[in-house]
Amino acid sequence: MDIKVGGITMDIMRKALEQARQGRLHILGKMAETLGTSRKDISTYAPRIITIKIPVEKIRDVIGPGGKVIRSIVERTGVKIDVEDDGRINIASSDDVAAQKAIAIIQELTATPEQDKVYMGRVERITDFGAFIEVMPGVDGLLHVSEMANYRVANVRDELKEGEQIEVKVINIDPSGKVRLSRKVLLKEGEGMTPRYPGGGDAHGGGSGGGDDRGGRGGDRDRGPRRDRDRGPRR
Repeated sequence: MDIKVGGITMDIMRKALEQARQGRLHILGKMAETLGTSRKDISTYAPRIITIKIPVEKIRDVIGPGGKVIRSIVERTGVKIDVEDDGRINIASSDDVAAQKAIAIIQELTATPEQDKVYMGRVERITDFGAFIEVMPGVDGLLHVSEMANYRVANVRDELKEGEQIEVKVINIDPSGKVRLSRKVLLKEGEGMTPRYPGGGDAHGGGSGGGDDRGGRGGDRDRGPRRDRDRGPRR
């Protein structure tokens, strides 16, 4: 209240303040008649700003080259996105569904693999010592040949194909961020224990020509002495 005007007495002040109090109580009473308590959630279509935090080193993944990624998120969801230097991202929208969709996209772009978690990955590249599996967009892990199966894998390319989807488990993440995976730990005991080898047969030596139980020709020492050795010298 502006009280710099001359001629305002204490009685006028008391009356004005009482009228203001009564007016405030009247408004609060009408509000209570309409809505007794505050809603737990705001309306789906009420304007809102949601703030999430991402690692600073992941900011470039959200923005993308020349702002390509962040523009794509805005076009797909219709939200407004502000990215702070400390990793805070503000998502403004009047549509809760659109805001949650934008958050999900950002979280997927900035997610990192977790120790001991199982992922459905895609075989990206095969080498002689293993395969690189994409467990998240832009995140690959090494599936070493020793972690592929419950048996010795002779050739990685006989076991996996590029583009194939397989389940893997994160068994180690080193300080530099390199991810090591295992498929073997997810296989049930005894599953895949008889791999096939080129030319027939299995891991236990089955197949044609594999019998080693029969004696070879060099086993003369088990046949006893030859007869001509006991005939004596020839005349």
